[in-house]
Amino acid sequence: MRIELVRRPQRSALFSALSPFIALGLTLIAGAIMFSLLGKNPAEALYYYFIDPLTGIWDPGNRWQLHELAIKAAPLILIAVGLSVCFLSNNWNIGAEGQFVAGAVAGSFIPVLFPEFQSWVVLPLMLLFGMAGGAAYASIPAFFKVRFNTNEILTSLMLVYVAQLFNDWLVRGIWRNPEGMSFPGTIRFNEYAILPQIWPDSGRAHWGFVFALVAAVLVWFMLSKTLKGFEVKVLGQSPRAGRFAGFSSGKLVFFVFLLSGALAGLAGISEVAGPIEHLNEKISIGYGFTAIIVAFLGRLNPLGIVAAGIILALTYLGGESAQIAIGVSDKAVRAFQGMLLFFVLACDTLIHYRIRFAGAPTATAEPAKAAEAQNA
Repeated sequence: MRIELVRRPQRSALFSALSPFIALGLTLIAGAIMFSLLGKNPAEALYYYFIDPLTGIWDPGNRWQLHELAIKAAPLILIAVGLSVCFLSNNWNIGAEGQFVAGAVAGSFIPVLFPEFQSWVVLPLMLLFGMAGGAAYASIPAFFKVRFNTNEILTSLMLVYVAQLFNDWLVRGIWRNPEGMSFPGTIRFNEYAILPQIWPDSGRAHWGFVFALVAAVLVWFMLSKTLKGFEVKVLGQSPRAGRFAGFSSGKLVFFVFLLSGALAGLAGISEVAGPIEHLNEKISIGYGFTAIIVAFLGRLNPLGIVAAGIILALTYLGGESAQIAIGVSDKAVRAFQGMLLFFVLACDTLIHYRIRFAGAPTATAEPAKAAEAQNA
């Protein structure tokens, strides 16, 4: 006996709309069970995950939490918006984490090597270099897919570790701050190389969150209102129909990877020039991988991704609160996020397909099928 997935002739529009909420509910149930097995109070753990980070809404004394929420959500939204375009076109860019790091490294070039260059043009150049670095790094798996038909999942994923190790080599070697007491990291950026705060003197939230919102709106407009968006969807759903329409799959591969890499690179340099203010070996806490969850939780819709990014940012802040308050490990935080991705994909799969248990073909049936084929 084997298990098969059979595409449903019609899918429920209601369940398609409710799928992210069902997945979130199942994650809460599974998370409560996990916390119980760990010996923690499930209600208390879930409170610290989802309620405590939002107390700043009604408590003016804790408004800093909302700023931290915006800081965590900005890179998730930026990266996930770019990934949504890749996934809609049926190109699986799993290496956004590496493109995030590449953008951070490329954008840090000016303030690290030319600290005496202090002008208002420094920050715009850093952002452009960051986007260019992320896009250039994303073009590598795109080139291998178009030229050699390699699997972009493997190439983009393996390049993540190359970028991380290269960044680690830089901040521990030739870019290390000579006055940093041997700690890995570059010199602190000067004031012209730091991303401004949205509300000065009221919190740390920086303009990276604004970049994320603007990118979400622009990509939504591109996907829903332009010919390029139509091309992305057509080639993603039916490459053969796209070729008949005159669309080039090779050019589209480069387009979606470059766009995705540019947004990931922008997220990287915004993180470095924003809350961190220098390049170090731990510029990311897994934003590139978590953004995959954000993209699917937002149903690959850039506007839905904004809400999904805020929800996942809550799990980061809530995970930190739970670690401090009730002693939950960071591994449990990652497992909780993994549950969310699992249930999102499971719900979407069961909406589009039904499970069928098929028995193995009998020995007597095989010769009969062979005879019928021979007669035909």
